[in-house]
Amino acid sequence: MKVKDLIQQLGYMDADAEVHISYGYGDHWNTQVAPRVCKVDEDVVTFSDYHRMDMIEKDEYEIFDEDTGNYKEGVRKVVVIA
Repeated sequence: MKVKDLIQQLGYMDADAEVHISYGYGDHWNTQVAPRVCKVDEDVVTFSDYHRMDMIEKDEYEIFDEDTGNYKEGVRKVVVIA
């Protein structure tokens, strides 16, 4: 999903409604929990083979190419809802 798609979807919703995120709790009953969103921010992610999904990358040596100062291949700036 792109930011423009999120903005479009939110445009159809009650502007005064609370915002939550959902995820599987990992329990026996396959409960879906929905904590409130605390912040929306930009961050950088890389794909983690171990997790088989993107992860937030905090190690500057993993983010930037020392020669060019640009992001390394595979590093992407994204919007994170937490």
